[in-house]
Parts: sequence; C-alpha cells; structure tokens
Amino acid sequence: MATSQIELQHHNVVSPAEWLAARKEHLAKEKEFTRLRDELSRQRRELPWEKLEKEYIFEGPNGKETLSDLFGKRSQLIVYHFMLGPGWKEGCPSCSLLADHFDGPNVHLAHRDVSFVVVSRAPYAEIEAFKKRMGWRFKWVSSFGNDFNHDYHVSFTQDEMARGEVTYNYGNQKFPVEEAPGASVFAKGETGQVFHTYSTYGRGLDMLMGVYHFLDLVPKGRDEDALAFSMSWVRHHDRYDESYLLDPARLYSHPKTSGDACCAGEKETQK
Repeated sequence: MATSQIELQHHNVVSPAEWLAARKEHLAKEKEFTRLRDELSRQRRELPWEKLEKEYIFEGPNGKETLSDLFGKRSQLIVYHFMLGPGWKEGCPSCSLLADHFDGPNVHLAHRDVSFVVVSRAPYAEIEAFKKRMGWRFKWVSSFGNDFNHDYHVSFTQDEMARGEVTYNYGNQKFPVEEAPGASVFAKGETGQVFHTYSTYGRGLDMLMGVYHFLDLVPKGRDEDALAFSMSWVRHHDRYDESYLLDPARLYSHPKTSGDACCAGEKETQK
C-alpha cells in the first residue's frame, strides 16, 4: 500500500516543557472520558432485558443448535452479526477487519463466563469455506432459514430494500446492501430462559475494532476524511500487497455473488 510522509509545516513543534504542559492538559480530558465511559458501561448493564419467546435453530460445526445451545456452559453470550449473505463469494471486508480481532480475546472471554459466536445468513458450507480461507478459529454458525437476522435488523428483504429505507440502528435509513453488521448480547437464567440484553450497530461496533484504537494514537489518526467511503481502504487480510494504491473516490460496492465475474470489486481499485 502506498505511503506518504507526514506534513510537518502545519503542525506546532514546541519545547519539551511546552509539550509536557499540553500533554497533561489533554490527559485530564482523557481521564474525564474514561470516567464517563465507565459510567455509560454501568448504565448499559442496568438496561432492562427482553425475554425471548421464539426459538432459533442454527447450523454450525456441531450440527443443529438452538440459541440456548450456543451459550455452552456459560450464562452470557455475545453474537457478532457478520455480513455474509447466501451466495456471496466472500464476507464483507469491514466485518472481516473486526473478525481479525476475535480469536485472541475468545479464550479470555470463556474464563469470564462469556461465550462468543459469529452468525451469518449464508449457508454453513459457504461460511466454512470463507472461514478456512481467512484462517479464523472462532465459532461461526448459519442462520439460513430462520428469522434471527431479520428479527435483529441485520438482514433486509427485497421489499425493504426496494422501499429505499430499512430499519437499522434503531431508526429508518438507507442502506446499500441487504446484510448489515451488528453485535447482540444475551443472558441465560437459572431455569434456562434466554434474554436479549443489548444490541449495537454502526459506530457502536467501534469498541470491537482494535485497529482503529491503534490508529487513534498516531498523528494521522484514521486518515479517512478524504475518502468517499470511510472504510474503502480496508481489504481482507490476504488481499493487501505493497503495490496497492487506495482510490479515494471508491464508494461502497455490493459484495459479489457466485454469479459475478470478479471478486468483491477489490481488483478494480488496484493500479
């Protein structure tokens, strides 16, 4: 990927004493943000729960499993809604960026009474093929044939897409494709009853994306302001190479299906 030098002429360069004073001033704001984040997390844990009345059957490495089965021996479950629809040649690059973060934390979550599962609407065979290509180990199951994705507003029907607006992120908005990203959290009571405790979408998923938190530390930051589509720089981790040049005018493109000629439009943006 092409790189460019940081422009220094427009940035303030100061003495060590002035740098330290500015850093301490910013540190006070960082600490305030940390306290606010802790309070927001506390309030999130106090949100009311929703009792699940519908049973969902998924297909995965263990065959057919209910949502309750996905908890395993634990009482808490995080589901990541991965954008991989039936017939897609590969998963969404942005979801794949998030998925590159999943295997590391998974073993730690398991020791804090949390199970983690990825769910997509693609049939299980298609999920397994893409998962093998990407080298991921986390559990990934298919919701093909049930209402799970629709009920949690991460898959949209043809009629919904034709109307021009779908229900996503707790409002009506335009969305460029029939699958959307999200994360949902569930709890299981002592009697086995399952409850929906939380779901988040859009920018609410930033907390799961360690790459962005690293980028937020460096001088250029996320460096997306000049891009027509903010995440157009993202590629599947096996698609980056040193000759790749980012096209800042590139818009979001619909993932290619098995009937399309090229693969997810990625080769089109290489110069």
